Amino acid sequence: MAINTFARKEVKFLLNMKQYNSLMEDIHKYMNPDKYCIGGKEYGIYNIYYDTPDDFLIRESLSKPYYKEKIRLRSYYSPAAPDDLVFLEIKKKIGGIVTKRRVSMTLAESDAYFEDRSKPVATKYITGQVFSELDAFLDHYHVAPKQYISYQREAFFGKDNGDFRLTFDRKLTERRFDLGLNYESYGNYIIGADQRLMEVKVGDAMPDWLVRKLSSLEIYKTSFSKYGRAYENFVKEKLAENHKKIYISGISMVNNSILMNRSV
Repeated sequence: MAINTFARKEVKFLLNMKQYNSLMEDIHKYMNPDKYCIGGKEYGIYNIYYDTPDDFLIRESLSKPYYKEKIRLRSYYSPAAPDDLVFLEIKKKIGGIVTKRRVSMTLAESDAYFEDRSKPVATKYITGQVFSELDAFLDHYHVAPKQYISYQREAFFGKDNGDFRLTFDRKLTERRFDLGLNYESYGNYIIGADQRLMEVKVGDAMPDWLVRKLSSLEIYKTSFSKYGRAYENFVKEKLAENHKKIYISGISMVNNSILMNRSV
């Protein structure tokens, strides 16, 4: 069983294809592709996000607090078989710094863990620490699978700085049913086919060459949450289904925009 821990800044940008193609010209000068992306290949990422019955975690996240956290189960296979490796991740953002800790297990073992907290045999002390953190999270938040999100990803690492990572995601797909990694990837798209979601993941500042290139292409950072965008679309659909005024806990509509209210 493996574990990974990350602490970094994550800055997001939504690109059109002209911006993406122009930026890619410089990407290859300064960055190397991930080992799974050599030759222009991509890899799939498939996630199940967990939340409370009233969707507290995503509503709290969308209210942009100083501190927020979420839990998700991730696979790199679709559909995942019971003996395929998956990653249970707890991700936190504190004042703009993102930390992620995760443990790996089979899909069958993850089902057992959520059912009765049965854990795979751990040989590393740090693995037990992360499971303790996950246990505390699940004791505090009574969660269940609430959102499926998948996407195809290109990833690159800096040639001079291996901690500098840049990813491009497309085919962002979401659904709020068939909430298991054992299902095929299908659902509604979150962004257009002519768009790419770029994430810059770095421990300190972005390199000068990237800052200059983003400025010349008029690419500006944006606040974008995959789960958040999927949830906002879900709320809009529910509102559209009923022309009468309805109430959804923790949500207000102002000028046709959705506002997430805290402390609900």
